[in-house]
Amino acid sequence: MKTIRDFDVENKRVLVRCDFNVPLNGTRILDDFRIKKVIPTIEYLTKRKAKVILISHLGRPESGKKDIKLSLRPVAERLGLLLKKKVMFFNDCIGEEISRQTTKIKPGEVVLLENLRFYREEKEASLSFAAELAKLGDIFIQDAFGVSHRAHASVIGIPKHLPAGIGFLLEEEINILTNIMKSPERPLVAIIGGAKIKTKIRIIERFLKEADSLLLGGKVANAVLIAKGISVGKSTPEDEIIRMAAELDLTNDKLHLPTDIIAVNNSYRKTICEDIREDEMALDIGSATIDSYSEIIAQAKTIIWNGPLGKIEDEKCSQGTIKIIKAILKSSAFSVVGGGETVKMINRLGLTEKFDYISTGGGGMLKFLGNEELPGIEAIK
Repeated sequence: MKTIRDFDVENKRVLVRCDFNVPLNGTRILDDFRIKKVIPTIEYLTKRKAKVILISHLGRPESGKKDIKLSLRPVAERLGLLLKKKVMFFNDCIGEEISRQTTKIKPGEVVLLENLRFYREEKEASLSFAAELAKLGDIFIQDAFGVSHRAHASVIGIPKHLPAGIGFLLEEEINILTNIMKSPERPLVAIIGGAKIKTKIRIIERFLKEADSLLLGGKVANAVLIAKGISVGKSTPEDEIIRMAAELDLTNDKLHLPTDIIAVNNSYRKTICEDIREDEMALDIGSATIDSYSEIIAQAKTIIWNGPLGKIEDEKCSQGTIKIIKAILKSSAFSVVGGGETVKMINRLGLTEKFDYISTGGGGMLKFLGNEELPGIEAIK
């Protein structure tokens, strides 16, 4: 698979697929972590006098409609500040006018095009839409690990039309996640939380085989507890989810589940899982679980974490996740974290730099670690 280093980019229009899907409050960017991660790729290109054209999506606009609240203009402004140079912004991503404007870009200049998802053809993986995007560049660089698991037009279609390779961010993600599974320093502890066991079943299965300990929390843990015959009150997932959880190796001694939880109805109380009432919901791990998980973490040499262990938007149900963050940082383990909600909490605590590696892609990280093919990487290969 080719990388950015394999191309002579001087005076070439280099189309770079980024993941600038950042949280916004109006036009204010709340977290620029993903923007910062692509800067090495951009600076490499500008120093070699490439004409840099950046493309990305932002949010989930209504299909085929332009939503000014999801414009990438604020990203262009923040990126300019980080690069300490002007980043031009074009208010569309295809069309004759955009094509004309991109031909006027000078070597070393950087342009960001408008939100790809303003066109429904992006998510529909339209080959004609991909062909229109490809007309804007001479070389394509994929550097958006966060969408590499999605078969969208800009992810899988553009490489059909242009010489293509990966950028520094995508290369880093692949190398770190590959090494951590092939030759981790042991004990290897995996922590899986959040919701949507559908997206996490493969990685849970793999970690039950390859990790030394697997710690579960969040709705993922609730589904497994139900599959083991333990009630979690009103926190009952769909029957299909419970069936999927029941197919796991539930007697595996590597598997660790909450023994106590924060039960919530009109009030908050800590209780053992077996004593939760039917009108309550299990929304966080309890202190006994935090202690037992922390003991396992303290012995770890490698930790992989994806997904919060409770309902972190509720301050009273975020303590389990916060205390596990602190336990990881207190350990001597090499730590890798991914997943939007988990990373958001870490950023909110100002602890991003304390972890050894934070992945820019939650879904992509899960699929990669689950040994599944990622369409964006396969397209480059």
